[in-house]
Amino acid sequence: MGQLVEQKGGVLATSADSPSQYLTFTLGGEMFAVGILNVKEIIEYGSLTEIPMMPAFIRGVINLRGSVVPVIDLTARFGGQQTVIGKRTCIVIVEIQDEDTRHDIGVIVDAVSEVLEIPSSEIEPPPSFGARIRADFIFGMGKVAGKFVILLNLENVLSVEEIASLTGVEKLAGDSGIAAGMA
Repeated sequence: MGQLVEQKGGVLATSADSPSQYLTFTLGGEMFAVGILNVKEIIEYGSLTEIPMMPAFIRGVINLRGSVVPVIDLTARFGGQQTVIGKRTCIVIVEIQDEDTRHDIGVIVDAVSEVLEIPSSEIEPPPSFGARIRADFIFGMGKVAGKFVILLNLENVLSVEEIASLTGVEKLAGDSGIAAGMA
């Protein structure tokens, strides 16, 4: 069996061109995926505490077994409107590596679909134009049953440094225990 190899963008794959597993979900009718090794758990949407004066893509925080976990609305993060909460809306808890620290971050998705194995031979590079989201947010385009699945680069989408600079969390970190979870 192949060894695990760290690839750029925090996506883990095995050597020898064996398939990698991805959790697929929908956002605004489009199919997206993240490497399954980044996913900690999937929880029902609810019990969200809003934080005043935050950008629209930061929906608030949740208490996850005593830890404060920020929740990001991916649709709003990609420049769209905030996600309309429905019956299948859920929060995917992902783990992001930031230098020496690991951060748990929740992302709101319209619905979780399934776990797919996508061989690296079926992954195309991200498009240089035409996507509705920033090119650096896309790790690649996975081909599954004749359709494309957008593979997200979680390191860039949920960049702790970029989100902190957009929200001014550095200033708040000293004043608030809630903000310290993001800084």
